Amino acid sequence: MSQSTYTVQGMTCGHCVSSVTEEVGQIAGVSSVEVDLPTGKVTVTSEKDLDVDDVRAAVTEAGYQLV
Repeated sequence: MSQSTYTVQGMTCGHCVSSVTEEVGQIAGVSSVEVDLPTGKVTVTSEKDLDVDDVRAAVTEAGYQLV
């Protein structure tokens, strides 16, 4: 198992959290996504190390920006 933490800009509400959680959760191998709205931190647990470009694409698809 691998765990990585990213910072996402632009999230302001529970809907934002849900969108990011859903999109990042669809990346192959991801087993859990935890989002801390006040800090913008997104912790992703996966079977193996993730490609940051895959995470960036998922966050962008959700409508936010990976810092």
